[in-house]
Amino acid sequence: MDVHLAVASKRDSRAYSGADVPDAIARRILDAGRLVGSARNRQPFRFIVIEGEAVPAVADAVYTAGNVLDAGLVVAVVVSPGGNLVDFDAGRAAQSMMLAGWAEGITSCPNGIADPDGLARTLGIEPPERVVVVVSFGPPRKARDPQRRTPEEWSARAKRQSLDAIVSHVGAPAG
Repeated sequence: MDVHLAVASKRDSRAYSGADVPDAIARRILDAGRLVGSARNRQPFRFIVIEGEAVPAVADAVYTAGNVLDAGLVVAVVVSPGGNLVDFDAGRAAQSMMLAGWAEGITSCPNGIADPDGLARTLGIEPPERVVVVVSFGPPRKARDPQRRTPEEWSARAKRQSLDAIVSHVGAPAG
């Protein structure tokens, strides 16, 4: 899939089919997270795949349990301290994983953490490590076709602020 089309057409999804994410695709999703750049190439993150009996406990720790319970793949992004960009680096990893999934027809949603202490206990995380986000992935409940629109059409339909509203320039224009 064209990168601009992937970025423009990707929407968070909380409606999964209930099917598993095939192992080969799950591996590509995780590898996309591994490959992102990070400050000083520290790679201050690691990924925990949540499976089996851990799924309900993780679902209880996020704001919307169904996002985790119905997913075919659930990944916690864990960071260790060391600089002021660890959360940014974790976000880069999560977004790359979500875009890699979307390129394979897998939808996803980042899940906020309502109970960080309970989640840490469930995952065996000890301070100073912490979970930044839990990302759920799954085949969509309803088929989606990103090719049905151009990137520009997706962009125009997005419920986002306009580009002019969020971009400003400082200094002299390059000439």
